[in-house]
Amino acid sequence: MIIPWQELPPETLESIIESFVLREGTDYGEQEKTLQQKVDDIKRQLKSEKLVLIWSELHETINIMLKDQFSDGAEEQPYPDFN
Repeated sequence: MIIPWQELPPETLESIIESFVLREGTDYGEQEKTLQQKVDDIKRQLKSEKLVLIWSELHETINIMLKDQFSDGAEEQPYPDFN
């Protein structure tokens, strides 16, 4: 189920994004970005509707996925663009 990120309190959205960024542990290229830069990248992509917040009823978790890859029951793991 897609969660409308606009309806979340700003602190909650920030915490969800930070948690997502920290658990990804991905290499971001030659120049490492700060946590805040990565969070800002995710926010930008949510605002542009490239990414969506997803609630998994099965796992009782929130995740962030590429909108194009989301479908009910999708198990693919997205990799947002931190560029």
